[in-house]
Amino acid sequence: MIPSLPTNKSFSRIYQAYVAMFFLFLMLPLIVVAVFAFNDSLFPSLPWNGFTIDWFTGTQAPKLGVFNDRELTDGIGVSLFVAIAVTLCSLVFATTNAFLFERFDFRFKGFCYVLLLLPLVIPGVILGVSILLMSSTIANGIEDNIGWDIEWMRPGLVLVVLGQFAFITTICTLVIAARLRKFDLSLEEAALNLGATKTEAVFTITLPFLRPALIGAGIIAFLMSFENFNTTLMLVGSDAPLTIAMFDRLREGSTPVINAVSLLLMVASGILALASIWVSSRGNRID
Repeated sequence: MIPSLPTNKSFSRIYQAYVAMFFLFLMLPLIVVAVFAFNDSLFPSLPWNGFTIDWFTGTQAPKLGVFNDRELTDGIGVSLFVAIAVTLCSLVFATTNAFLFERFDFRFKGFCYVLLLLPLVIPGVILGVSILLMSSTIANGIEDNIGWDIEWMRPGLVLVVLGQFAFITTICTLVIAARLRKFDLSLEEAALNLGATKTEAVFTITLPFLRPALIGAGIIAFLMSFENFNTTLMLVGSDAPLTIAMFDRLREGSTPVINAVSLLLMVASGILALASIWVSSRGNRID
């Protein structure tokens, strides 16, 4: 619909109803999950047996709350470690990639850019399996020929970080490169004319300009890493991130504690998403 053109009232009502139904379709499952996080029942389903917060704060089985469930809290800790590591690595390499593709011309630049985008179109399961097979083959070859057992090339947190880093860096690169494309190079040239070195100009002029994109890309990287499942499932070892711990719990038989964890994730993700939007809009106003 184009707001400037006259429209039929019936069509307008149908369109509004469609939009409402679409958002209801998106939100209803989340609302159901959130509501049953407070159900005083051992099962995350009807009937409703009353309100309780035991699935958050309960200290004894069978109503052991998420804050006292060692398996889930350990999973949260592992997910935080992986997400922070992936975010930091992705931001460093993504910033380098952005400068490389936006500031320099070199042979096979277009081909390299296509390679950069490939992780976005490769399914996460395939990406995880590929990394696992490659690392295991190399580790087995080294062990067979030299006798060295390289633990970090086996399934574990290092491979989880590398697997997530492989595709999250691409997304961060696109976000930072889009911001860098708007930068006025004359600002750096002015700094150089005033006696600054190239490095000083980048760190005092360019990187502050990129700050909104860096913060936004960091939030995106953190959320994508923390909530990743497909790639992580293929590469995880004995230390299971939260998503894998929740998956294992669901296979054994779920209680509303999974709803409680999901509600906490929804709240945290919503806050970070709003922060990313606020930072982005503030950066656009400054421009």
